[in-house]
Amino acid sequence: MTAKDLRKKFIEFFEKRGHKKWPASSLIPENDPSVLFTTAGMQQFKEYYSDPSRAQEKFGSKKIATIQPCIRTSDIDDVGDETHLTFFEMLGNFSFNDYFKKETVSFAIEFLTKELNLNLKDLDFFIFRGDEETKKDDESEKILKEQGILKIKEAGRNDNFWGPTGKQGPCGPTIDIYLNGVEIWSLVFNQYVKDDSGKYHQTDIPGVDTGMGLERLTAVLLGTSDVYQNQLFEPIFKTLEENIDGEVKYEDNKKAFRIIADHTRAAVFLLADGVVPGNIEQGYVLRRLIRRIIRYWRLLGGEGPILNELASSVIETYKNQYLLLSEKEDLIISELQKEEEKFGKTLTRGLKEFERILKPITDGWGGDLKKVDGKEIPGSVAFTLYERYGFPLELTEELTKEKGLTVDKEGFKKALKKHQEISRTSAKAQFKGGLSSESERTIKYHTATHLLLAALKQVLGDHIHQKGSNITKERLRFDFSHPEKLTDEQKQKVEDLVNQKISENLEVSCEEMDIEEAKKKGAEAQFISKYSDKVKVYSVGDFSLEVCGGPHVKNTGELGRFKITNEQSSSAGIRRIKAILE
Repeated sequence: MTAKDLRKKFIEFFEKRGHKKWPASSLIPENDPSVLFTTAGMQQFKEYYSDPSRAQEKFGSKKIATIQPCIRTSDIDDVGDETHLTFFEMLGNFSFNDYFKKETVSFAIEFLTKELNLNLKDLDFFIFRGDEETKKDDESEKILKEQGILKIKEAGRNDNFWGPTGKQGPCGPTIDIYLNGVEIWSLVFNQYVKDDSGKYHQTDIPGVDTGMGLERLTAVLLGTSDVYQNQLFEPIFKTLEENIDGEVKYEDNKKAFRIIADHTRAAVFLLADGVVPGNIEQGYVLRRLIRRIIRYWRLLGGEGPILNELASSVIETYKNQYLLLSEKEDLIISELQKEEEKFGKTLTRGLKEFERILKPITDGWGGDLKKVDGKEIPGSVAFTLYERYGFPLELTEELTKEKGLTVDKEGFKKALKKHQEISRTSAKAQFKGGLSSESERTIKYHTATHLLLAALKQVLGDHIHQKGSNITKERLRFDFSHPEKLTDEQKQKVEDLVNQKISENLEVSCEEMDIEEAKKKGAEAQFISKYSDKVKVYSVGDFSLEVCGGPHVKNTGELGRFKITNEQSSSAGIRRIKAILE
């Protein structure tokens, strides 16, 4: 039975039983800062368990069925075996103070035995055994026995009690259903509320939340515990085999193929939901996934770009189920290509550097010819790989683990902290305009950076923000956020616009105000958190408005002619312009 068949059967089954089919939510949770990603089907419905009347108003029903894409980052390091995934689809049915345990168990057994033709004798059922905090789930045991089920086992809180998601809120026991030793369906019963003192109370508004992994279910129906043995992964594996010269096949390279396939699916869906590779939160996870894909592609012997081919195979597989993938295909491919180009250039050099660093350690000797105790990569070395070659700490840990080594994580953190302190010290100079002195010449260059930033925003877009500057008597250097090289036409437009504003003899004025007022006025203030409550806001006519410490010229006509001398990459996602005033 295909994944497509399973999705269809599941939704139709519950629609016939009064459930409202509801669309999947974004992988980025709304109004839920406690998690980075949507990890379960119930996540978009959390608020309705405590107020079921709102569910009726919102959905027109207190019974819902969904197919929800999910991301679980805790499993990234385990991906590569036959059971772990970071991206998966979850089939779920939900009740908000409508039906409860008896109906939920009945629905589950009927779907498994009548729709999927499974033998009830092959299924194992686990219930919560109880502990000092909450009692055993005798009610579920009784219901299961009434259904003729005899293979009932007990498990503890870690396995058969769900929630709450925070320190307090709805929670309760679960019934977990297994087939051939693989858990396929978890039935969660929110019958308790945990208060802020840690005590559990019976709730008068019980709810039901169930989750069944599509990939896992597809696998067990095919008689295997390998979640990668299904139609969802075959196109990705085929793409890999077709793009590698020689006889590189899935059967001989399962770990690498699985990692690439899983991470590609996750990356494609995250990009479709608006996440872009970055250095924090969701963007950091996405970047880490993409870089692992590229590394394992190289380990397989792959050469040149591959992400666009892999992404296309994923989109083709899922486009009928998730229309957003087709709508965002160009954006997805573009972002993957940019990230692959960035990391691809440094990966080879970084791996060579890693091997060079590794040799004296694996030989048992340090760089100063002193004997090395243990097999640990120094934290300073891990930081060098991070700063210079873009290797996340996790990638270095993975590489060293393969060599039977470890990484000094505390040493890495210290090196990172030192780097951040140096950066903050440098930033203080930036907040003064990045001036090496306050001569007449440097003041002119500083004022020119205001015009340059405003011109870049106008030509390239509002995503442009200052990331640093350095000014001497001879030139200005200006770093800004932008993902790609400027074209000659774009550079000329920026240069012409700056010179136009210079020729207009615009007045440069200053006004002191509260930070919040500056924000409301729309002042550019990338480093605003470093200022005191009162800030100076400099305006250049109606062309530029920035929070800045000064100093500046009185009129743009004093500047002379502006000329861009160089434009290049400063770091990932950051461009650098050098310019002079003639």
